[in-house]
Amino acid sequence: MKRQIIDTIASYETIVIHRHVRPDPDAYGSQIGLKELLLANYPEKKVYAVGEHDTSLSFLAMPDQIEDNIYEDALVIVTDTANTERVDDQRYTKGKMVIKIDHHPNDDAYGDLLWVDTTASSCSEMIYELFEEGKEVANWTLSDAAARLLFGGIVGDTGRFQFPSTTVKTFKIAGELITYDFDRNQIFDGMYEMERKLLNLQGYIYQHFQMDENGAAFVKLTKELLAEYNVVPSEASLLVGCLGSVKGICAWVVFIEEHNQIRVRLRSKGPIINTLAKEFNGGGHPLASGATAYSWAEADRVTKRLQEICQAY
Repeated sequence: MKRQIIDTIASYETIVIHRHVRPDPDAYGSQIGLKELLLANYPEKKVYAVGEHDTSLSFLAMPDQIEDNIYEDALVIVTDTANTERVDDQRYTKGKMVIKIDHHPNDDAYGDLLWVDTTASSCSEMIYELFEEGKEVANWTLSDAAARLLFGGIVGDTGRFQFPSTTVKTFKIAGELITYDFDRNQIFDGMYEMERKLLNLQGYIYQHFQMDENGAAFVKLTKELLAEYNVVPSEASLLVGCLGSVKGICAWVVFIEEHNQIRVRLRSKGPIINTLAKEFNGGGHPLASGATAYSWAEADRVTKRLQEICQAY
């Protein structure tokens, strides 16, 4: 499949790369890292990375703004996006052909070509594997700019190599990437430094989360609370992993209220929770998933189901 993707890329003059809404470092790393990889090897091609920009990821890169006519006869590649509803910029259907590259469970098998590897730590890791194949069959090279983005994506989706998804292959690829010329400290600072307001909200989470005897935990971040701390929902999402350091925790959910819905951020240290996410308009990885609730009563049902899952674990 990698070779087929490489051959397809070579046959198109214009390539537009998409990723998921509410991007994280792996979304930018895989999407814009792929863009930089292709530009380095096909300087004559027009390659764009599109989607709404998240200012918290400005330290990594900036997406492109393009007109509709760019999609005419273009190849569209969607990275790190499990289902079509989550594709940022729904113009992805306007191209001539769609390729899906992803590491989430393939519940929505969209695209004309699909490469899905749920064993990969990140989609950025998969883009590096694509480079390795391209190096072998088409003499591809990897630019410093691409290496930087792929490294950032891997770091983000592995939690600095702490998550169970990190494999020997992940470390080998990371070891190769750090031989390129980029500032690792700048990536770590951009990814993990926090403003005081976020640290204050993190303190609130530690003080107010609730956990039962089976290690199922939850905390609710209402619109009013976020306003009190001057934090927007996308910033609050950066704190979802902080409860992982709590002794005895098994799985947890952070509810983040937005204008007309409640974001459900699920994390686990063992029990499979993406099945729970699917029950509530979501999905994701077995140990890290997201969903959506439309009332606090529905959010309470998520908590109840999480408690049942942890009790049965």
